[in-house]
Amino acid sequence: MSITRPIILAITTGEPAGIGPELTLQALTTLQNKMPDVAGSNISTKEIFSSAKFCILGDPGLLSARARMLGLEDSWHRLLSSTRVQVVSHALARPVVAGQLDPANGRYVLSLLDDAIDGAMAGSYDAIVTAPLQKSTINDSGVCFIGHTEYLAERTQTCKVVMMLAGGGIRVALATTHLPLAKVPDAIHYHSLLATLKIIDLSLRRDFGITAPHILVTGLNPHAGESGYLGREEIDIITPAIDNARALGIRATGPYPADTLFQPRHLEGADCVLAMYHDQGLPVLKYKSFGVGVNITLGLPIIRTSVDHGTALDLSGTGRADSGSLIEAMRIAILMAKNRTAISMRPIPIH
Repeated sequence: MSITRPIILAITTGEPAGIGPELTLQALTTLQNKMPDVAGSNISTKEIFSSAKFCILGDPGLLSARARMLGLEDSWHRLLSSTRVQVVSHALARPVVAGQLDPANGRYVLSLLDDAIDGAMAGSYDAIVTAPLQKSTINDSGVCFIGHTEYLAERTQTCKVVMMLAGGGIRVALATTHLPLAKVPDAIHYHSLLATLKIIDLSLRRDFGITAPHILVTGLNPHAGESGYLGREEIDIITPAIDNARALGIRATGPYPADTLFQPRHLEGADCVLAMYHDQGLPVLKYKSFGVGVNITLGLPIIRTSVDHGTALDLSGTGRADSGSLIEAMRIAILMAKNRTAISMRPIPIH
């Protein structure tokens, strides 16, 4: 049975010295004022605000101060008086100056994420939307923190997750994420690629309502290895993984040369591109969609979307930061929650 009640989104406001708090204020103000719809979007802007409740995880004093700084105080009061917006209070360790990091607030940032994860796992939240955080602040507070994706996987005890970005009419998933380029070849394994293809296929069916998703797979090497002349990963690893996925009913094709794959004629009819490493697939997507792209973590037992940018400390408190990516993250989170059924809110088995 699909979700028919209002969808509850937990929004973590991220690094308090960054743009996360003000993006949250700006995005909800924009949605309340019913901004124009984005062409090709599955859910109208009106539906975003009317079909969801927004639980903002953060320090109320910080949010009020940032609203005053940006001239959004009246809008903020209207939001708080609506039935759609609630602040889940977390106290800062120390007062914040926009644009100035303070390691004392590192554990505060992590507490927002912990609360959101716990609530989503318990069913209190239908999805998590995360504003950007500063990894260095958390690490400087004494907590080893690699990133949102890795932390979500650890806290939900998920053995395999996949990073996918969406925007500009395309979706790009990654076989490897934040690795030095020299380490990428050793991280490309047959079983890992097959598991990644399973996760992408299931998520596109379950969370995006695509009946028979088509996944295009890039090669690792230039010209997809050129029949082994430029590398054998395509022959020994990538093609066998694709063949096995197809035997399981997954519509995966490739491997294709990455330098030509992203032409519109090749992408027509495709639902996702699986790139072998970060800077192979994401430059194209970010060129097409930066500022409105969305980062989605696949394979989790919960729904999590995020923005496609960082904390932008230099823009914090100026009002010049663009909330488009956060709005799209909310939109996609709602779409996924609408599509996902109660029975599928379980961890994805990886064999």
